[in-house]
Amino acid sequence: MTKKELFEEIKKKESFLCVGLDTDPNKIPAHLHKADDPIFEFNKQIIDATADYCVSYKPNIAFYESLGPKGWDSLQKTLEYMPKSHFSIADAKRGDIGNTSKMYAKAFFENMDFDSITVAPYMGEDSVTPFLMDGKWVIVLAHTSNKGGLDFQKIVNQETGNFLFQDVMLKNQEWASTDQLMFVVGATRAESLLDVRKVAPDNFLLVPGVGAQGGDLQGVAKYGMNKECGLLVNSSRGIIYASNGEDFATVAQNEAKKLQQEMADLLEKYL
Repeated sequence: MTKKELFEEIKKKESFLCVGLDTDPNKIPAHLHKADDPIFEFNKQIIDATADYCVSYKPNIAFYESLGPKGWDSLQKTLEYMPKSHFSIADAKRGDIGNTSKMYAKAFFENMDFDSITVAPYMGEDSVTPFLMDGKWVIVLAHTSNKGGLDFQKIVNQETGNFLFQDVMLKNQEWASTDQLMFVVGATRAESLLDVRKVAPDNFLLVPGVGAQGGDLQGVAKYGMNKECGLLVNSSRGIIYASNGEDFATVAQNEAKKLQQEMADLLEKYL
């Protein structure tokens, strides 16, 4: 999916919502455990319920690989079930030397055909450029919202005056254009999007943390939206685990619809 195509979907749906499929067997409704593949059945019903209100799905790979081969099978079926109109993100946070990164790229882009993958850039160019395959996106961790993110990300470079995360973002832009490069920026630090947009005004941002983690959607849009929206805002637990009963899909749909309606207002306000 190209940047232009993604923006067209955002305008069409009046939504920049990404639904996180962090599917935990211990949290899905009990009645689904009777299914042949409970994980896929849960994801299938979530996708059916939310597809009209989002533009992207983001399976967190850890929840699938922790289950061994059957988890990978559930992930593959989930990916194949996603509508082709939706931007797919392998939230894998891979990052290694070049030859290993090439194998990760082959796994997620050639064998599984995701549109994008999240990458940890600590090892530099080797950990990023092997994922820059035709038609694919790399989503680099930049300024995350976890507590430990502050251990390194806001160290000030005395030469440039930039935070470390800003220098990381600038360096990554030497390797890829805005048509292939996104950044992860946490929603719980919305004001930090001002610092992000200083160094990456035109890139799309994947913004997790809205919903159960307390992220502020209004602030994210105010500080982070650009002329092409430039945002994919993720909600996981706040949608998929809004209910653990047999009505889970209906409740998830309602939560996704609420966010979509709020996003429609924000798109009208800022675009």
